[in-house]
Amino acid sequence: MKISRSILSIAIFVFVVGSSYSQNKVATNAEDVALNGYDVVAYFKQHQAVRGNNANAVKKDGATYYFSSAENASAFKSNPKMFQPVYGGYCAFAMAMKGAKVPADPNTFKLRDGKLYLFFNDYYEGKPFNTIVPWNSNEKEMIAKADQNWKGQK
Repeated sequence: MKISRSILSIAIFVFVVGSSYSQNKVATNAEDVALNGYDVVAYFKQHQAVRGNNANAVKKDGATYYFSSAENASAFKSNPKMFQPVYGGYCAFAMAMKGAKVPADPNTFKLRDGKLYLFFNDYYEGKPFNTIVPWNSNEKEMIAKADQNWKGQK
C-alpha cells in the first residue's frame, strides 16, 4: 500500500507541476536566463553548481546562459552541445515519468556519461521531494523513458 501511494503521489506531482509550466525547449526564467543563471560549464569543470553572471552571458537557442568566467563562456561558445543539460534543463525525472517539463533545482544535478541531468528538489504537498532519489533507484530505465519522451517534445 505504501509503494502504490508513493507512485500515485509522484504521478500527481508530475501532472500538476508539469502542466503549469512553459513549453520552451530550454528551461528559462522570466528574463529568458537558462538554469536561473547557473554556469553549465562549471558542472563539468568544478563538479558543482556555480552561479554565473550577466557579464559573461551567451545566447543560444532562445536562452541566455550565464557563466562564472570568460573562460567558461568561451568553452560553451566553442561546443555548446557538450555542456547543455539534457531535456533542456528540465527535471529529468518528470521527463521520464510523464514527458513533463518541470523546472529543476540547479543545485540538484548528476553527471553521467558526459551529460548533465537536473532534478526537481523542493517541497511538494508540504513535504520535501527530491526527484533524484526515485531516479537513482532505476536510472537506466529512467534515462530510456526520458529520452523517448524528450523526442516527442516540441
